[in-house]
Amino acid sequence: MTTQGITTVLHPVADLAKAKEVYTALLGVAPVVDEPYYVGYEAGGQHIGLVPGGGPQGMTSPVAYWKVADLSAKLAELTAAGASVSEEPHEVGGGRIVAAVTDVDGNVLGLLQD
Repeated sequence: MTTQGITTVLHPVADLAKAKEVYTALLGVAPVVDEPYYVGYEAGGQHIGLVPGGGPQGMTSPVAYWKVADLSAKLAELTAAGASVSEEPHEVGGGRIVAAVTDVDGNVLGLLQD
C-alpha cells in the first residue's frame, strides 16, 4: 500500500510568538490557524504547523506526516516491518485521524488519514 506523500510537517517550538514571525517570513503567508496551542500554515500544497513545547505528544524534533488512504492498514504494515506505535490513532478535527510510529532507528514517522 503506497502513501500519498508528505502533506504535513509539525515543528516543536519553545516560543510560539517568535517562531510565528520566522515561519511567516519564511513561507510568505499568514497562518490559517493562529491559536495559543497551535499555529498552522498552508504553503506550497503542504501544511506546516508550530507546536508549543512539542505538544502533548512531546515532540523534540520536526515530524513529517505521510498521508495514507487507510491508517489502520498502514499501521499494521509498519508494525509488521518492525516499527513501533508511538502515538495511537486519534482524531484531531475535521475527520482527520493521525498516528505516529517510531522506526528501528528511533525516527518518528507521522501518518494521517482524511
